Amino acid sequence: GANVAVALSLANAKAAADSLGLSLFRYLGGAFTREMPLPLGNVIGGGAHAANATEIQEFLVVPGGASNTEEAVFANAAVHRHVKELLKKHNKSCGKGDEGAWAPQIDDALAFELIAEATGLVADEMGVEVDMGLDVAASQMWDGKNYRYRSTVRSTEDQVAYIAELVDKYGLVYVEDPIHEEDFEAFAELSNQVGDRCLICGDDLFVTQAGRIQQGIDVDAANCVLIKPNQVGTLTDTFEAVRLAHQNGMDTVMSHRSGETTDTTIAHLATAFSCVFLKCGVVGGERIAKLNELIRIEEQL
Repeated sequence: GANVAVALSLANAKAAADSLGLSLFRYLGGAFTREMPLPLGNVIGGGAHAANATEIQEFLVVPGGASNTEEAVFANAAVHRHVKELLKKHNKSCGKGDEGAWAPQIDDALAFELIAEATGLVADEMGVEVDMGLDVAASQMWDGKNYRYRSTVRSTEDQVAYIAELVDKYGLVYVEDPIHEEDFEAFAELSNQVGDRCLICGDDLFVTQAGRIQQGIDVDAANCVLIKPNQVGTLTDTFEAVRLAHQNGMDTVMSHRSGETTDTTIAHLATAFSCVFLKCGVVGGERIAKLNELIRIEEQL
């Protein structure tokens, strides 16, 4: 039902924008829309998205040092390309997962190493600093008592400490779903430890639902909300989720889904709703369409 509802809702908004001769982002965001979201892209994937690969579901990059959207898009693509070259040097396979990220059979430690090296190469070549982020998808690891990795088992306290260690070791600027989706208290503990230097983002925690976002606000569970329009059902409900987050000092990230089309609406929503990031991948026609639209939007500002 949500897919039908969101399609009708977005079609109505597009028709209204067209009737006024406006781009969708301008119709929704108003005349003073100025800030562009940075592209947040997945370069190495594992977890539920790729069998026998990394345990962390997504290793992400975001070009915080880019001077404009076009440079940001190219920087992410350059990291993606360098990761492939580095994988070949390590004699690792270069297959891709659901979202176009490389899905080699490597452990998490090597994934961090390769991305750190790739971002360093991009900084040297382009003069653009590219930061790292993660989608841990911790609910996939939670067995009801502990977080079960292939080689170890972590308690909730251990998981919080592990993620905090990764944030500091690799300078992570974004961590999505580091704790399972019902543990608001552990989310709050992690946010208290690293939230001053890293976005702790809830996807499974909030599922774009205002009620769950409010529950998180009440305990300071996170400082960022992932927004998926077809998760909540209508454009109005999507906006209400964004507004609630922003009113309470939280950032928002507009997100694609693993199964995508070439529709570019979320690029407009990310801009109109002042999201810090647009999470839409790096390669593949359905991902590049959104990135190209983001570049076109910036040209209109």
